[in-house]
Amino acid sequence: MSRANSFSEKKLGGSNRIRPSDIELEDLDDSSVNDWNNPARMSPTLGELLKRVGDSTRIEGDLIPTTSEHRVIDMNEHGGGADDSFSNKIPSRSVPFVLSFNNLTYSVKVPTKMRLPTCFRRKNKLGDESLASSRPSTKTLLNNISGEAKDGEILAVLGASGSGKSTLIDAIANRIAKGSLKGTVTLNGEVLQSRLQKVISAYVMQDDLLYPMLTVEETLMFSAEFRLPRSLSKSKKKARVQALVDQLGLRNAANTVIGDEGHRGVSGGERRRVSIGTDIIHDPILLFLDEPTSGLDSTSAFMVIKVLQRIAQSGSIVMMSIHQPSYRILGLLDRVIFLSRGQTVFNGRPSNLPRFFEDFGHPIPENENKTEFALDFIREQEVSPAGTKSLVEFNKTWIYMNRKNSCTYSANGVDYRGLSLKEAISASISKGKLVSGATNNDPHFTSTMETFANPPWTEINVLNRRSLLNMKRMPELVGIRLGAVTITGFILATVFWHLDNSPRGLQERLGFFAFAMSTTYYTCAEALPVFLTEKFIFMRETAYNAYRRSSYVLSRAIVDLPALVLLSVAFAVITYWSVGLAGGFHGFLFFFLIILASFWAGSSFVTFLSSVISHVMVGYTVVVAVLAYFLLFSGFFMNRDRMPVYWLWFHYISLIKYPFEAVLQNEFADPNKCFINGAQIFDTTPLKGFPMELKEKLLKSISSTLGFELTPTTCVTTGMDILKDQGVTQLNKWNCLLITVAWGVFFRILFYFFLLIGSKNKRR
Repeated sequence: MSRANSFSEKKLGGSNRIRPSDIELEDLDDSSVNDWNNPARMSPTLGELLKRVGDSTRIEGDLIPTTSEHRVIDMNEHGGGADDSFSNKIPSRSVPFVLSFNNLTYSVKVPTKMRLPTCFRRKNKLGDESLASSRPSTKTLLNNISGEAKDGEILAVLGASGSGKSTLIDAIANRIAKGSLKGTVTLNGEVLQSRLQKVISAYVMQDDLLYPMLTVEETLMFSAEFRLPRSLSKSKKKARVQALVDQLGLRNAANTVIGDEGHRGVSGGERRRVSIGTDIIHDPILLFLDEPTSGLDSTSAFMVIKVLQRIAQSGSIVMMSIHQPSYRILGLLDRVIFLSRGQTVFNGRPSNLPRFFEDFGHPIPENENKTEFALDFIREQEVSPAGTKSLVEFNKTWIYMNRKNSCTYSANGVDYRGLSLKEAISASISKGKLVSGATNNDPHFTSTMETFANPPWTEINVLNRRSLLNMKRMPELVGIRLGAVTITGFILATVFWHLDNSPRGLQERLGFFAFAMSTTYYTCAEALPVFLTEKFIFMRETAYNAYRRSSYVLSRAIVDLPALVLLSVAFAVITYWSVGLAGGFHGFLFFFLIILASFWAGSSFVTFLSSVISHVMVGYTVVVAVLAYFLLFSGFFMNRDRMPVYWLWFHYISLIKYPFEAVLQNEFADPNKCFINGAQIFDTTPLKGFPMELKEKLLKSISSTLGFELTPTTCVTTGMDILKDQGVTQLNKWNCLLITVAWGVFFRILFYFFLLIGSKNKRR
């Protein structure tokens, strides 16, 4: 049979799409081989695909429709292109990229068991004491892993659980601290800088981290506003989203909410494709995925990998970990790496697996799934006495013996190995790549590279709109807090109804103020789960510079304010006139302001704690305990003058101290208002029930002793006396208000710094 006939039969007998890995070299003549190695024949970038988005895409008989409303898109805002120097060096299609990783080694410290005292040590049969510290102090997760991934291809890392799949992906994706990882990762022969890698790459985590109450289209649109270049107009970003919805096969679910355990939404496969879409919206050159098919049925898993194949063919390097791919998925993979306990046992094309194991002396049975056989065989070797050492050594020898000349990255006589990385990225941008912060008419993008796609005010605006939309569809988030504040205010209003100015009324006012101020802080604990729910979404988005951490902190503060104002108005209106507080309308305004400041400080404090503590129940325990300490040292139970010197510092950092002193001054600042007269000085003594005549005689006796007249109507205690008695003499009420607001700002700043330090999302 001739080569042409053989090639035709292979083409007709297989799928409609032919990949170089599906064709044996002996079936092609030299010109055919050169055609496959020609970058000009590679698939177009996503930017070019947008111009042909009207074409339907078929996945194994499942038609994914596209609509005519977004058929043609010109991604060049100004119609510009690359300059002449780049147009002379690159072809009319895509630019080749090769991601290489060499001798990657990563070890972690293993905590040793505590050494017991001699009397408690157990002896073995030989009478020797067992030493608990015999375990090694380090464990190697990656051991000299090398390989490469090319654009237009999918590289999959396979292996059993604990083999190092996710660790290898993290190492290449710059998610391991540089001091801990040994080896090099290069793109086109140049070491990738962390700042550049964040801009041109994306990482899809194993878990689907999405806002449950946003629709598929809204989720992708917000991601587009974060990641797409600022030079693109809003209409073109929408068009990019519509094109991506079609590319991901999500047209029928575009207006469906993501959903969670309490809200019905999209299916698991659709959710996974949305997660991928949020990270590829900016058309990254490097795409890393951690087990994208985990938890999916075979059909959904196949559709996900099919989408990744189209992404790769658009000019991206796709690298992922996968546990055990099906036969159909294996046909979509271009290169695979099998790992066993951090070592490479196979590195090559899936089609070479049978020959590899045949050369090793364990041929794959004819009707056996290649990956299942390989994984089962590797597991058998792992539990054997010799382990996988022979397989690891054979892999090195096999690669060396079968190594061929690397592909020549050239077309039309141009050698692409002479193109620097920055030039290659700039050329790729000029040909349609949508790298964040770049403009398609700026071929020298990398020389003035923007770390973020948008300025801070744009990021804050987008974050505000997303948070408010999510809150609008989950009104219970604010409703529960409003209900708690309303009920608490109603109880306080009815318990302390219209307090009088008697000595007992005075004590009741002090109790009301202490409880009211502490309540504003305790109700803020309801906000603790909010950031803990968003935490991993935040880490995923900021890990690759979707927006600044400072923008997120400011947005959280802005979004929190309307709810805090609503809670403050509700509490102040319910309690102020019901309790009978002094000051009239001006007094009410200040009471409202100090309640709002307390809510602000409490919300900021809880927000800060949520960045430090990862578990909700632990967070609630800490919040309740700390607020109890703040109340204890606020000055209500014990005046400042009577506190032990070594606890005074806690009095001054108590968040409840300042609003408590502020409302006391708002209530008792009138020097002409009397709270205790001569007849009332006996109300807190056993003489309270004595007749008034006897009290008057006692007052005359006291007057003669003291040397001034003391009648039943003489004012004994004014509001200023009460403030002095409570030790409220150092600050006026406006200073207390400002300090309370300042505490809120301080905790927001701490929140930012802990996000800056604690959300690097890297292994150590």
